[in-house]
Amino acid sequence: MSTVSKRNLSTPRELTRVGDRLSFVYLERCTVHRDANAITAEDAEGTVHIPSATIGTLLLGPGTRITHQAMSVLGESGAGVVWVGEHGVRFYAGGRALTRSSALVEAQAALWANRRSRLEVARAMYRKRFPDEDPSGFTRHELLGREGQRVKDCYRKEAARTGITWRGRRFVPRDFSSGDPPNQAVTAAAQCMYGIAQAVAAALGCSPGLGFVHSGHELSFVLDIADLYKTEIGIPVAFEVAAESPEDVGPRTRRAIRDKVNETSLLDRCVDDIKQLLLPAAAGSEAAGSDMEDRVTLQSDHGQDVAAGRNYADEVIW
Repeated sequence: MSTVSKRNLSTPRELTRVGDRLSFVYLERCTVHRDANAITAEDAEGTVHIPSATIGTLLLGPGTRITHQAMSVLGESGAGVVWVGEHGVRFYAGGRALTRSSALVEAQAALWANRRSRLEVARAMYRKRFPDEDPSGFTRHELLGREGQRVKDCYRKEAARTGITWRGRRFVPRDFSSGDPPNQAVTAAAQCMYGIAQAVAAALGCSPGLGFVHSGHELSFVLDIADLYKTEIGIPVAFEVAAESPEDVGPRTRRAIRDKVNETSLLDRCVDDIKQLLLPAAAGSEAAGSDMEDRVTLQSDHGQDVAAGRNYADEVIW
């Protein structure tokens, strides 16, 4: 009988291109197993087969169990696996990244390491959030001030739209119940957006700690990406939920964010935004889809890479 260890690994050329895959597949309350080169999701209603090579990232929600063989075939197929909360709105843990290339994380590190390019990315993030304003000449302090004012304006606008009394943002870490319903909803929405951003960053292989606006935290880049959608999605949804009822604000906000994420295809958009920020020249091109290439090189002098798998002892003059 054939075993996992005896099956040949798929080569990158045999794998489905990233652009042709299902970006994310979400499963909950089922057992995930392997059947040949597919994974199966089994629950009380039956079994569903999913070709592993068509999956970008598998999101495992509450009540899921996954076998070693299923993880093996997902790894062979280049699929990422992320453990999330209900309907994918909280990030708990991640397996390997979907990408086999280090292009994104190398670009992120290079942009982050240079103070000028780090500021340029911060400006690009501001431009994505507020396309009606050109931040080209803004200093970092001016960016922070303008962003803070725009968020305050958003709070006031949404309070007026939904008819809620807004007394300002008040948030006590680890004390969710201390806030009034609007503040609880804003906090719940923010946590959901952080989970979504972290799941996408993990799937793309980015470094969560190298932020361009936030700094000093292990999830600085995750916070940067989540904030891209704060005034467009997070805050409006939070105020709408708080306006409906002050009861069960947290769970209802999470469900509302989930629905908005599905409605706006936010996961796909988040992937595109990260690529545009870190590799703008390759975004949307064939190069952007080459991150499944299983390519390893060695670093040489003058910024050149040479082929791996060779011994260069005879080529070096000692």
